[in-house]
Amino acid sequence: MSSSSSSSSGGIGFCGLLAIVFIVLKLLGKIAWSWWWVLSPLWIPASLVIAILLIALAVLIVVK
Repeated sequence: MSSSSSSSSGGIGFCGLLAIVFIVLKLLGKIAWSWWWVLSPLWIPASLVIAILLIALAVLIVVK
């Protein structure tokens, strides 16, 4: 018999939790922000990935 343990660190991160808090506050009328700002924590991971890709592309262009 094989005994293997698997661990996954899924779940919601800080940005996701912050987005949920902002959405709840917006729906309860506690903040009067635009939906663009309410959902802005969801942009953080995407913008980091795009920034890393642009930096990698710039490095490849300079090295070549």
